[in-house]
Amino acid sequence: MKGLFKSKPRTPADLVRQTRDLLLYTDRSNSFPDLRESKREEKMAELSRNIRDMKSILYGNSEAEPVADACAQLTQEFFKEDTLRLLITCLPKLNLETRKDATQVVANLQRQQVNSRLIASDYLEANIDLMDILIQGFENTDMALHYGAMFRECIRHQIVAKYVLESEHVKKFFDYIQLPNFDIAADAAATFKELMTRHKSTVAEFLTKNEDWFFADYNSKLLESTNYITRRQAIKLLGDILLDRSNSAVMTKYASSMDNLRILMNLLRESSKSIQIEAFHVFKLFVANQNKPGDIVNILVANRSKLLRLLADLKPDKEDERFEADKSQVLREIAALEPRDRA
Repeated sequence: MKGLFKSKPRTPADLVRQTRDLLLYTDRSNSFPDLRESKREEKMAELSRNIRDMKSILYGNSEAEPVADACAQLTQEFFKEDTLRLLITCLPKLNLETRKDATQVVANLQRQQVNSRLIASDYLEANIDLMDILIQGFENTDMALHYGAMFRECIRHQIVAKYVLESEHVKKFFDYIQLPNFDIAADAAATFKELMTRHKSTVAEFLTKNEDWFFADYNSKLLESTNYITRRQAIKLLGDILLDRSNSAVMTKYASSMDNLRILMNLLRESSKSIQIEAFHVFKLFVANQNKPGDIVNILVANRSKLLRLLADLKPDKEDERFEADKSQVLREIAALEPRDRA
């Protein structure tokens, strides 16, 4: 007879609803300090188990692959109400392992489709202020990597990336990339790269409207940083941005600036070969520009012998035919330049 009264197994939607209730309890529990500590611990342990169970549904486990229907049910219920907001708000109150599980759950949910729609994108569009909360997380050493990973997954959605680019938040990355904590700085750099390269049309529109202040800050704060890692990452990303076809108009303008050329020539003289190689990929744009301003031509002519010597010795560690072909072309162009009369 006992078997007749077994409780029904929880559905993915039940699991989300129970998790939401536990998050509401966690969010409010600080307002009721007289709650028994044993009850609080019991609820927190249950919350940790639920978040771990959600992760198992979304990612599968050692015994089973994820089931599409279960993932869809979980995703639909998760974004039906404010579960994401509660999870983000309560994250600092969770233990480290549960924070990691929660971060993985949020990351996976950004990619889950329900009826061929990324409903996470719709939810975030209606709750875009969550990005304001997540970005502040970079300033909290304990939470930065969790909030940073969530933030990076959320900007996979074009509408979210557009919001970030059009807000003041984008300027904060120039500082976050140089935070003294190496892991947080590296995480911020990965997020910034995602923001500046994933959504081509959105980035092109942003750069066209903001190129003056953006590249002035990029040059002074990143390319001229005293931190070697910051300079190396920044010159690599700059090449990725400028060499993207979507940004061709911005690239032409960048490659017509004397200030930009001066910075690139300094980076070519770095002792680090990796920085030199990446700087070459941007420097060649100045040389290849068929409508070089006279000032650019005259700087290249004035520094011709140094540039020819420096570039002749520049070789990547691994043989690279494309690099050698580009270098030969640049050397020929510089050798053939004639000085321009100043206007």
